[in-house]
Amino acid sequence: MTHQRDGWGSRLAFILAASGSAIGLGNIWRFPAVAYQNGGAAFVQIYIVFVLLIGFVILIGEISIGRSTARNPIGAFRKLAPGSPWKFVGVLGVLTAWGVISYYSVVAGWTLSYIFTTAGGAFNHTMSAQEITAVFSSTVASPGRALFWHFAFMLLTVGVVVGGVKQGIERWSKILMPLLLLILILLVIRSVTLEGAEVGLAEFFRADWSKVGFGTFVNALGQAVFSMSLGAGTMITYGSYMNREENIVRSAGMVAILDTLIAILAGLAIFPALFTMSGVEPEVGAKLIFIVLPRLFSEIPFGTLFGTGFFVLLAVAALTSSISLLEVPVAYFVDERRWSRKRATVFCAIIAFCMGIFSALSMGAVPGLSSMLTLGERTLGFLDLMDLISGQCSMSFGAMMVAIFVGWRWGTKNLLAEISHAGYVGPVRKLVAFLIRWVCPLVMLFLALYILTHPSAFA
Repeated sequence: MTHQRDGWGSRLAFILAASGSAIGLGNIWRFPAVAYQNGGAAFVQIYIVFVLLIGFVILIGEISIGRSTARNPIGAFRKLAPGSPWKFVGVLGVLTAWGVISYYSVVAGWTLSYIFTTAGGAFNHTMSAQEITAVFSSTVASPGRALFWHFAFMLLTVGVVVGGVKQGIERWSKILMPLLLLILILLVIRSVTLEGAEVGLAEFFRADWSKVGFGTFVNALGQAVFSMSLGAGTMITYGSYMNREENIVRSAGMVAILDTLIAILAGLAIFPALFTMSGVEPEVGAKLIFIVLPRLFSEIPFGTLFGTGFFVLLAVAALTSSISLLEVPVAYFVDERRWSRKRATVFCAIIAFCMGIFSALSMGAVPGLSSMLTLGERTLGFLDLMDLISGQCSMSFGAMMVAIFVGWRWGTKNLLAEISHAGYVGPVRKLVAFLIRWVCPLVMLFLALYILTHPSAFA
């Protein structure tokens, strides 16, 4: 019996789903703060260059691998390089996605919790940083609450993925992505109309090249690679569901544009708001989202409504990413093991949830999991280690190996044939072929080595 694979119903469906995969928590809780610390608009310009020359190019390579084989990452490399060790790049992609969603679901669960915490009026009065920190600690350090919200978010992800590509991922992407954009635009409008917002806008749009150094370029490169979900098998998997007549270059371009647009809009939503508070500078990561911004919500007019909308935005962004991450191992079991989608989804989610238990308990609930490794002045817990291994090392190495495979093993001739299949003969083709063969492997090798020697660089 022939195995029938599901597929996207339209180009728009792929663009929305792939953009949802790329647009995650990193666009919102890391990009604005890193941009501020590295020269504002100067960082944004460097970031866009890396998106165009590295992220966009490897994205085309991953989508091309997926569409040419109509298989999951493991099956794709087996088909294109039969009997060779290249299949282990696919194995790495599946394991990376599985590992990332295990802890990503934990952090995303915090955003779900904060929707109700904020809507319930927890931040409807002026609060000190210590009081707000106590609210966050009570959320992440309580075993029961941490596990409940981890489970709740994983359940939401399963509910979408189990429906399949058209009836699950595509249907919900068409709802969630416009919702995400609408909420973000409303937050931007609210932020820029706050008293004193012009200071934050000036900081964001001003290119301060005096703050630009070697670290700026590394941060911009890392942000471009990690933000676009490269090296985790997600784009190979999503590409495998693409129609043979779709234009890969145009679709990849739209994904890159949407991903960058959301990151910039996040900066416009956060920068002006933060600069309405005296003496507060943007932080990177959880501290910005769960401590600094709630303090802002407690001080500004209609802060409860503003804050609730913000955490809904975060939850939606996290969900669109988690869907793609879970789909990677699910696609493997459906394609290679011939499991039913329901069985594969439930199995993969259970494994991810169980792995995530250790991350959920590492934020204070179990002291032994909270401090497992010390790197310089920073102590890493289990969740931090999972992010370092799966979210940084594995993704950067995986993206490097994809570039090497496309440029040298599969070959740029096959790449050009795949992206020209629907009749596309634009000049971008040859530039993509040159970059993925000569530039991307070297740049990604540098990033992988940098992360190994500076493991807390993207904390």
